[in-house]
Amino acid sequence: MMNDMIADALTRIRNAAMRKLEVATLLHSNTVVGILNVLEQKGYIEGFKEVEGENNKKTVQVTLKYDDNDNSVINELKRVSTPGRRVYKNASEIKSFKNGYGTIIVSTNKGVIANDEAHAANVGGEVLCTVW
Repeated sequence: MMNDMIADALTRIRNAAMRKLEVATLLHSNTVVGILNVLEQKGYIEGFKEVEGENNKKTVQVTLKYDDNDNSVINELKRVSTPGRRVYKNASEIKSFKNGYGTIIVSTNKGVIANDEAHAANVGGEVLCTVW
């Protein structure tokens, strides 16, 4: 049984990027798909698709993105809020990350969104992870 699907997904993406793989396969959950939507919107990954696996278990295949020198576009992908220690921020606290070069992914009542969208909508929530 897996306790933290988000941490597992982020680790699989990091490991695949270090090995310079084209595709990383993640376990499916709605929160993971929400995080991948934000990563795709911000240009950290090429895309993703949900795949029906064996025994009716869904997986998500993520196509990673690399620059011209074959370096991963993602420099750091870090889990902030864990099952043992939840981290919540209000809208004014999640305004900027790494002087605008990074993104904070937040779970709000409007769904899983990036920090700039959360600040514009004036909503706070649980800080899932940071990426730059």
